[in-house]
Formats: sequence, structure tokens, C-alpha cells
Amino acid sequence: MKILILGSGGREHTFAWKIAQSKRCSQLFIAPGNAGTAAHGQNVALDPLDFAAVGQFVLLSSIDMVLVGPEEPLVRGIWDYFQEHESLKHIPVIGPSKAGAVLEGSKAWSKKFMERHRIPTAAYREFTADDIEEGARYLAQHPLPIVLKADGLAAGKGVVICQNHAEAENEFRAMLDGKFGAAGDRVVVEAFLDGIEFSVFVLTDGKNYKILPEAKDYKRIGEGDTGPNTGGMGAVSPVPFVDEAMWKMVEQRIIAPTVKGLRKEKIVYKGFIFFGLIKVAGEPFVIEYNCRMGDPETEVVLPRLKNDLVQLLENCAKGTLGRIRIRTDKKTATTIFLVSGGYPDHYEKGKTITGLEQVKGGFAFHAGTRFQDEKVLTNGGRVLAMTSLAKDLSGALRKSKRNAKVVQFQGKYYRRDIGKDLEGL
Repeated sequence: MKILILGSGGREHTFAWKIAQSKRCSQLFIAPGNAGTAAHGQNVALDPLDFAAVGQFVLLSSIDMVLVGPEEPLVRGIWDYFQEHESLKHIPVIGPSKAGAVLEGSKAWSKKFMERHRIPTAAYREFTADDIEEGARYLAQHPLPIVLKADGLAAGKGVVICQNHAEAENEFRAMLDGKFGAAGDRVVVEAFLDGIEFSVFVLTDGKNYKILPEAKDYKRIGEGDTGPNTGGMGAVSPVPFVDEAMWKMVEQRIIAPTVKGLRKEKIVYKGFIFFGLIKVAGEPFVIEYNCRMGDPETEVVLPRLKNDLVQLLENCAKGTLGRIRIRTDKKTATTIFLVSGGYPDHYEKGKTITGLEQVKGGFAFHAGTRFQDEKVLTNGGRVLAMTSLAKDLSGALRKSKRNAKVVQFQGKYYRRDIGKDLEGL
């Protein structure tokens, strides 16, 4: 089977690493890929948002399956594009239809979806520029802290937690004035939920679903969970506080109603669902949905997945996921992200990376890298995810921290406290 992965980040490198292990995969392409994905398949200079070019490559290369990594091609409707073309409609695209991707593409829509299907989430209201003054008045009497979310895609940075009313109003007006572009044309104001977050991942064929290993990621740039949100500074799997009782509540109250709700609303969804959850007073609530696997969570989830990923994806495409039993490694996986100096704000690219050959007892999943003149250079804010497996959390963290030290590039920064809050739980 010839497989094409769309995307260029750490998630896509991890997909490529896992898929390359499958005997079911005869040839692997990654578009556009990065310096890491090139070790597992052939990088292709394609823009994942250029559906016509992707479709042409698929036909010319006799691709049998397309796995979509990032959210934007899904939100823009790549699944629908394939279905609309007779020559492409028989080729499975792993990912939801455009209607299904709205789960991530619109915070307001996903909130209404949860209301319709009685899925637990924070109370909210939504506002646009047309009712900005009404929104300001609403914020003035809202309990603190206040959560503001840009409705659309904002590269993981469209959520702000405000500690006072003046900050909330300023941020609210900035969002509606274009701080996040079109993503902020609508702003969701949410009640703050005080608890501990974790992530759950499901692969669904629209009827059946399979739950993958859970994870906890660390979004803020600074140690002690301080500073602005990023795309993710690290992750841990499994999560010690997610016990059997919590799993039962998550599946019964959140996962099953979500899959059933999509089917009831006749929304085509064959792909991954990411549930961003928070445990509040012993009960789970949904913070957000994503219509794809998370990053950096993929870098700790897939190393613990014992199943052949290609077989899972084939069954997903055929609607036969019910025949599969998920097998999970009992070891703990941790990942620590090395990021460019200045990230998530202004940072420079093109810094030479050294020490990759010294990584031992773990994996260096590439996120923002590229080849040039036989060198590996930085090519993004988040550069490398240093993933390790061990029998326990402290052992995995030791390996990840050791590998984070040996890899070097100018301006390198990483959090040294990833997973520290979970030790001893």
C-alpha cells in the first residue's frame, strides 16, 4: 500500500515513523515533510492546502491512502474535495469531512453541538463585532478569571485566560479587531473551569470507535505553567490521575455521545477525534475538540501503541474498526520540546542543529527542521520533540532530559519541569 501523509510537524514525523514499521506500507510519501520524515519515506514539495496539486500527485503516484495530519486542510474540506472528483473518491482520506472538522474549526459550533448532545462543558456566550458593546457589558459582570476563545483556527494560540475585567475587555476588543485575523471574527466567552487537564484520542469510522492511549500536554512557554500558550512544550502518557472510574465517565458522558451525535446529525467522520478534557471535582468536562491528533501528544501516544497503525487506518476507512482490539505498551512515554529562542513570539530560523547522532535511548521527532547543504537547520518555533520510553515516569523523563541537553542549536530553549507535577501521583 502506498501512503501519503500531509503535514510537516512533529505529529507527521511520528506518523511516518510508525507507518514505516508496517509491512502493509510499501511506499511512504510525506508532503511537505521535514528533515526527520525524510528518514522514513520520500518528502514531496506539496502544499497540503493546494488540493488540486495533492489530488494530481495522488493519481500520478498511485497513492492508496491519504493521512491528513494538521487541521487546516480538514477544516477547508480536503475530504470533500476527494469525494467531489470521480477519479479520487475511491481513495480513503483519513480525516473528517468539512462538516465534521467544524468540531475544531468553530468553537461556537462545537459548544452548540455539546449542548445538543448533553456533553459536559463550561458555560459560555458568543459575540461578534456587531454586539461588541453588549459583550463588554457581559464581561464587566462575569466572574473571574474569564476565558476568551477565538472561534476559528489560531494555531493553538487563540485562547486567553484573563485575571481581571480590564484585561478581559482589552483582549476581547483586540480579538474582534483582528488580533487573530478571521479566526477572531467571533469570540466565545467561557466560564473558567478549575482543574487539571488531560487529552484523550479516539479513532472512529463513524460508527465504531477505538480509544488510544491518553496524554497530558504542557501548553505554556514558562516553567511552572507560566507565560503565553504555545503549540505545546511537552507531553506525558499515561496520565496517573486518569483511573478506571474516570475512563468510565469519559467514555459514557463524552466519547460515546460525541460519536453518536455526529452520526445522528449525518456528519461523515472517519478519522481521529482529540478530546481536550479537564478534571473538575472528580468529573470530566470538555474544553475543546480537535479534528486530528494532537501535537505534542502524538509523540507520546504512538510510541505506546502496539497495533499496526496502517491496519487501524485501513479498518477505519472500511468501517470495520469494531474488529480491532487496541494494544497499549504499559511503559511511560515522555516528550520534551526544544524550541527556538523567542518562541512563541518572534524567533529566527536557519540555525544549525548538532548532536542528533548523540540521542540515545529515545527518539528525536522533528517538527520545525529542514535540510540544507547536508546540514539540519531549524525551520520553526517548535523544533524537536525528545521522546523516551521507560518503565516509569521518572525514568522516561531522565532519558528525555538527557537527550534534550545533547542536541544543540543557537537560542535553544526547553522546559525542565515537564511531568514534574505528576511525579508521585
